[in-house]
Amino acid sequence: MSAWHSKSVGETLRDLETDRRRGLTAAEAERRKRTYGPNELAGKPKESMAARLLGQLKDPMILVLLAAAVLSFLSSGGEDWLDAAIILLIVVVNAIISISQENNAERALEALKKMSAPLARATRDGKEVRVAASDLVPGDLIRLEAGDLVPADARILEGSACKADESAMTGESVPVDKAPGEGLPPDTPLADRHNMVVGSTVITAGRCVCVVTSTGMDSEVGKVAGLLLDQEETETPLQRKMGEISKTLSFVCLCVCAVMFGVGLLQGKGILDMFMTAVSLAVAAIPEGLPAIVTIVLALGVQRMAKRGAIVKKLPAVETLGCAGVICSDKTGTLTQNRMTVTQVWTLGGFDRREALTLGALCCDAVLNERGAVTGEPTEAALVEAARKEGLNKNELERERPRQGEVPFDSGRKLMSTVHAKPGGGWRVCVKGAPDVLLSKCELTPARRRAALDQNDRMAAGALRVLGVAYRDLDRLPGKLTAETLEKDLTFVGLIGMIDPPRPEAKAAVEQCWAAGIRPVMITGDHKLTAVAIAKELGICRPGDLAITGADLDFMPQETLEEDVDQFSVYARVSPEHKTRIVNAWRKKGQVVAMTGDGVNDAPALKAAHIGCAMGKSGTDVAKEAADMILTDDNFATIVSAVAEGRGIYANIKKAIHYLLSCNIGEILTIFLATVLGFHQMPLVPVQLLWLNLVTDALPALALGVEPVEEGVMDQRPRDAHESLFNKKFSLRLAWEGCMVGLLTLGAYWLGEYVLSDPGEASALANTMAFATLTLCQLFHAFDARSEYQSLFHVGVFSNPAMNKAFLVGLAMQLAVLCLPPLQAVFQTVTMDVHEWTVVLALAVTPVVICEIVKAVGRGRRKKETPADRRPAGVGAGTF
Repeated sequence: MSAWHSKSVGETLRDLETDRRRGLTAAEAERRKRTYGPNELAGKPKESMAARLLGQLKDPMILVLLAAAVLSFLSSGGEDWLDAAIILLIVVVNAIISISQENNAERALEALKKMSAPLARATRDGKEVRVAASDLVPGDLIRLEAGDLVPADARILEGSACKADESAMTGESVPVDKAPGEGLPPDTPLADRHNMVVGSTVITAGRCVCVVTSTGMDSEVGKVAGLLLDQEETETPLQRKMGEISKTLSFVCLCVCAVMFGVGLLQGKGILDMFMTAVSLAVAAIPEGLPAIVTIVLALGVQRMAKRGAIVKKLPAVETLGCAGVICSDKTGTLTQNRMTVTQVWTLGGFDRREALTLGALCCDAVLNERGAVTGEPTEAALVEAARKEGLNKNELERERPRQGEVPFDSGRKLMSTVHAKPGGGWRVCVKGAPDVLLSKCELTPARRRAALDQNDRMAAGALRVLGVAYRDLDRLPGKLTAETLEKDLTFVGLIGMIDPPRPEAKAAVEQCWAAGIRPVMITGDHKLTAVAIAKELGICRPGDLAITGADLDFMPQETLEEDVDQFSVYARVSPEHKTRIVNAWRKKGQVVAMTGDGVNDAPALKAAHIGCAMGKSGTDVAKEAADMILTDDNFATIVSAVAEGRGIYANIKKAIHYLLSCNIGEILTIFLATVLGFHQMPLVPVQLLWLNLVTDALPALALGVEPVEEGVMDQRPRDAHESLFNKKFSLRLAWEGCMVGLLTLGAYWLGEYVLSDPGEASALANTMAFATLTLCQLFHAFDARSEYQSLFHVGVFSNPAMNKAFLVGLAMQLAVLCLPPLQAVFQTVTMDVHEWTVVLALAVTPVVICEIVKAVGRGRRKKETPADRRPAGVGAGTF
């Protein structure tokens, strides 16, 4: 690849075979596009549909289901295919749903890219035309002005006071000067290539004409993107939990089946009969709908988040946010409005606010277009906007006082000067810049100078960026307009203070973080004083918290940072490399970290975090590619909403798992005890077990997956991402509820066998009552699973319409097999009378009564959490 920055302008044009005035022809541009490809960043190659389907089958849960289907089919000699068909159908539906939702997320991401895709002003066939940035090719002439996104790497041919914000590529927070210049040494660092503009950076001031040198993956941003393509994806907490469940269920199934098989052989039963029983029990033990339910719940969460301004690229990412304990957020644009705003104007006696703002508006390159929008460097845009609010239109001011010359700002002088013709004759030099430097160029009494300096200190202490404004009137212009001839004997007018104000909703979002036990951390390239002031205003920085700069981090070993990371709420003047160190330090503390970023160099930090959140408006393509989630509104409050959504999703998944496993334990216990106790027949025949799984597993569990987020979800501490789902408390609850369901079913069987039946009908009635009780018991039990602590009546019996529909559909299906003669024959059931139905219904609603009592006792014993119990990660009592 040519080192274009080392070539002269003539050499560059010659090597690229382009005309400096006419550019490329349309035909040549099209030919080069076929050669070089579109000016886009490449993503990972898309898998074929077959590969994606096979990928769905790698999940351990799916493999267990497929094995169960094969065993079920073989155990019946191929005659009883219903069991295998149902399982295979669920596997296929699950795969289709997963792929469909992944496609939806990809389409949303593509739509976002298209929305943000810039147009470029290119010269083709001698005429300036607007073309999509993706259509640019090496050799294209492009014109860039303040506010333009640089669409590709390009060599500058000509320019005027051009500046570019290259922070996305180099981490340099201050806009850098750009000019044609001569060739530079080949080994010149990217940050020092002043004769080049780099793709994905922004022109903040001035204008330039360039020739495109590199596009797509050949560009500087493409090099970084290429490094990310080979990185492996990390496993999310939810994926680990699903792996745990799959392993646990597989182990339980094998153990129970082995015990069943052994007990049956010891009792002298046939090997084939016991094998069929063991397989039926294995099918009953596996919640077939769980993978599909998890996928659907996550997909619904993705859809809800998209409506709130967040596009989730991977389904598990929503849930992972639910256990986030730390949110590392950029300041500019995420916590603030990304719009510098003048908040204070101070003038010396004899001058007023309008005079100061007039000087500020004239002495800048920001542009007020015909639509009323201000474009340009943020500080200068703020001056023009403040002047407009004062009734001073910059365009009208420049018509009255046309600019005759300028001395651009440079970091050495810290001043900018413009020369304007006065309406009555003569000229006025307008000067703005650093107050201390500007005051040294002004004629002032010591008292007035001290007053101005004291006011500057007060405004700076309030985290304002302060500019001084002054002027000088001339009867005639000097022969040469330079800083030496213009910037002297000035009349000081006043000070203008500005700040990027916080987003109105950010403060409430930060408070919600603290209440939820989440530690908000500000990481910014801005100055420490400004960052701390904003952090204090938002509530991120609290009494006792510390702030640290990137320069200090450079001298701090990583081991020390890992030990003390919880002491810092604000990181100022940091580079993107520092962000990765901070993320890794929090991860070392065992915290789940969410990280925001927008620049190319933020990509490693976004990858390092558990949840990388890229900015949809200001973010680069590389940042979006590396992230797990894209915030279309660049808003911190959206991250907090996503955390609440993630917590709700995890709670709903846990409810579905709780319901499915407690019901399946009841089924296992029923068959296991019947075998061990030597029942002459099983309480449930295979076809009834299959029907149970269909009626009681799918619809109620799905309804639990869309349960409204419970009150107070953001008043709890983040859960430990490494904690097993099957902790002692959860496992105990599954066990006693499963035993309750199983014993109630066996109770119904015993009553039907020995109490309520007539001689000769006992077995059929007992089987029917057990089947009816178990099915209805599970349907009613779904209402218990809606909340772990809250009463069903507090949650609201009808607050989840999906649950009510699932219950009614399941009830109707069960009544059909119990009451309709054709179905009675298929499912081996008999008609029950009023007394028998009364017993069945009484037993079926018993779980609701028992669970309500247990919840009431639990609420009475449950201690209220203190603020210390909800203190965010790593925050000690002394911090407050």
